[in-house]
Amino acid sequence: MLLITVIGAAVVVLALGLWFWWACALPSSPFFGPAMIRGPQQGKRVCLTFDDGPASPFTEQILEVLRKHQVPATFFVCGKNVERNPELVRRIVAEGHALGNHTYSHPYMFFKTRMRIAEEIDRTQEAIEKAAGGRPKIFRPPYGARWFGLVPTLQERGMHLIMWSATGYDWKKDVPGIVRAALEELKPGAVILLHDGQNARPASEIDRSRTVQALPRIIEGALQRGYSFAPLHNFLPLT
Repeated sequence: MLLITVIGAAVVVLALGLWFWWACALPSSPFFGPAMIRGPQQGKRVCLTFDDGPASPFTEQILEVLRKHQVPATFFVCGKNVERNPELVRRIVAEGHALGNHTYSHPYMFFKTRMRIAEEIDRTQEAIEKAAGGRPKIFRPPYGARWFGLVPTLQERGMHLIMWSATGYDWKKDVPGIVRAALEELKPGAVILLHDGQNARPASEIDRSRTVQALPRIIEGALQRGYSFAPLHNFLPLT
């Protein structure tokens, strides 16, 4: 009887864990409401996005690669990093790229109150507006984590939830692995996730050199496969 009880409890815990992962962490999960994951699948257009910056010198190096290849991108920035590097935020905009909100301090959204979620979003909006003018209409949650209250908070502010459909896993892979992972997941309409920072840490504590080295190979590999790069605001049907 005890064994049956233990097994039953284990099954329940496993089921809850799987549900939690599916509902709260899987990029394509619809549980908490609508999110943009992929763009139109007609044609072979893809979109580059970078999270967690800006962080010097990695953001500058990424901007140089994008300029050389004439590729647009979207940078989902952390408010704390915006305050550290307002000049980089202005450069991102000046060079024709877009900004998105990635919270102020890069917390997991799990179990956060609606007030805390709103504070993270609003504080970042204020930092971006102060640095570069204007407030982004797009938001990506750190780690892709969603929770109750997030979507209504975004809707109140006229913002859209943006996830991704392809990633280079640049937080854990080496350069060849980043390139291989990103290109393997490419499909028409793909939104590619990479990073130019790490959480809301100062640049002195991080190293995104592997992403910088992998980026030209990702761009060239996509072009060789017949893909073109589109800016996110044109790429996804945002209103």
